[in-house]
Amino acid sequence: MRASNVTVRRRLFAALIVGTIVFGALIVRLGYVQIWLGPELTGKAEDSWRRNIPFAAKRGEVLDRNGVQLAYNISSPTVMAIPAQIKDAKSVASQLAALLQLNEEAVLKQITQRQLIVRIQPGGRKITQEQAQEIRSLVLPGIVVAEDNKRFYPFGGLAAHILGFTGIDNQGLTGIELMYDKPLTGLNGSISFLADAAGRQMPNSTDTYVKPLDGMNLQLTVDSHIQTVLERELDQAMVKYQAEHAVAIVMDPNNGEILAMGGRPGYDPANFRDFPKESYDRNLPIWMTYEPGSTFKIITLAAALQEKKIKLTDSFFDPGYIEVAGARLRCWKRGGHGSETFLQVVENSCNPGFVVMGQRLGKEKLFEYITNFGFGKKTGIDLGGEENGIMFKMSRVGPVELATTAFGQGVSVTPIQQITAVSAAINGGRLFKPHVTRGWYQPDGGDLINAVQPEMVRQVLTEETSKQVRETLESVVANGTGRNAFIDGYRVGGKTGTAQKVVNGRYSATDHIVSFVGFAPADDPKIVVYAAVDNPQGLQFGGLIAAPIVKSIMEDTLRYLNVPERKDQMERKYVYGDTKQVEVPNVIGMSVTDIYESLNSNFVLAKSGVGSFVVNQVPKAGAKLDQGSTIRIYLSETAPPPQADN
Repeated sequence: MRASNVTVRRRLFAALIVGTIVFGALIVRLGYVQIWLGPELTGKAEDSWRRNIPFAAKRGEVLDRNGVQLAYNISSPTVMAIPAQIKDAKSVASQLAALLQLNEEAVLKQITQRQLIVRIQPGGRKITQEQAQEIRSLVLPGIVVAEDNKRFYPFGGLAAHILGFTGIDNQGLTGIELMYDKPLTGLNGSISFLADAAGRQMPNSTDTYVKPLDGMNLQLTVDSHIQTVLERELDQAMVKYQAEHAVAIVMDPNNGEILAMGGRPGYDPANFRDFPKESYDRNLPIWMTYEPGSTFKIITLAAALQEKKIKLTDSFFDPGYIEVAGARLRCWKRGGHGSETFLQVVENSCNPGFVVMGQRLGKEKLFEYITNFGFGKKTGIDLGGEENGIMFKMSRVGPVELATTAFGQGVSVTPIQQITAVSAAINGGRLFKPHVTRGWYQPDGGDLINAVQPEMVRQVLTEETSKQVRETLESVVANGTGRNAFIDGYRVGGKTGTAQKVVNGRYSATDHIVSFVGFAPADDPKIVVYAAVDNPQGLQFGGLIAAPIVKSIMEDTLRYLNVPERKDQMERKYVYGDTKQVEVPNVIGMSVTDIYESLNSNFVLAKSGVGSFVVNQVPKAGAKLDQGSTIRIYLSETAPPPQADN
């Protein structure tokens, strides 16, 4: 049956309506995709086509407290290849291999990989500026010299264990470089271009440069001058005593700032692979644990004074030993010190006297103070690798353990714990958290931001007790075992330590760790210095080996910091074997023939110039020198004018 014309027209109209709707929808959809979604889809497409050549951010500098650069970056470009853009791979490989001193086959294998971008390594990374310029001048298609950086340590191994070092990708691996890797690193930039699936750059496309965001600059509390002095003394100690290890720390006792810190053996951060792993993997001042010996007696003394268990004027008799629970604990001096006061107990480092202090305190109270001074747990210094030390468990502390702990045997501490605790004992009783970070600077300079504030952990002693501890330890240096740390013109306090090492589970009769902790000026401490030498050869006593090390560091540091001398210094007590100090007389204006009688054979003369009269002298009159020291006199034919009275 044939459809009528009306029906056909209706069907055509319906088809027209449906077609109009469909095509209209397609046109709307197409417009939506092209106009509305166009930028988004174009961006996604470009992202899939985009290839990036990285430009490393400049790693932040590490500065000492005075702004001296301890670590910074130097430009060290890296060669990169885009294999799809290389037309003659064999020729390119030959030229690169010659310039980079690499194997040609190895380079050819790298630049023909089915990858978009390849780093030529190892020889193409961290190359010199001269090599980079030569490669750029060749204009090799597909070869790009990208900006990169290499860490540089201008002072070599100075403060190496604090600074640490970085890896091939400028990532922090140890020390401060690792601790603050993220803020030091910054954000990398890049040059990006559009490439097809084969890696060929698309025609009429432009490169896009994203500027890197450089890392923050970190300022430390360390003073590079004091650090140099400290490391000089460590090097000399290692050579002089043929020791296994040596450590030293200089701290500001009033805020916990580390002014210098180091250990030996050392290493060079820029060439750390040339050194044994233990040289750079162990920061001895915070990692090394050992029995402290007599330097720990400062804690027992402070606790006994605080709890009023002793008076320094009280009498004590030392027969050379003390019996505790059937064990005979001996004094270091054969035959003992006899009758003495508790002040002399400290001066003489008399073990039986400290055992009595511990007994009067009792184990709960003594170990309460030991804990409050920070022993048995990490100090929290802002460096990785810190150890806890080892304390007796209270359940295992009997009469003998109490006695040995009182004079520093049976417990294990780290150097950083020791100097932090002693700082609290002499600074008014305040225990501070030690730190090496001072604050941060933006890459483009400006003011110090995020400055680290001193963090007081707790009040351990009263100011009055701390004053007593200072004065007692000053007497140790003037009259006792610490005499070799005495500095003329400054009031110095301190304590020696000589501890037997444990070898194969037993105390060794021959191997010791000798130490000394000193501070100055004793009436208002500005610095505390701790030094320990592990198994020195020869006589192994802290007063003979470690005390002179601390003296040298303190003397140079006090003068460098312009700390004024004191006039109310205790007179040093001399005993047999001590080098006596003699005051230098004024010889200016005297004739050469009169000088020898005036100097009284106490000094060695060195002459400069020609003549019969002394017109100048070094050192000046009034200085105190060890007997036998050299005085230089300057001579002239004419006598100088009379000196005005001061």
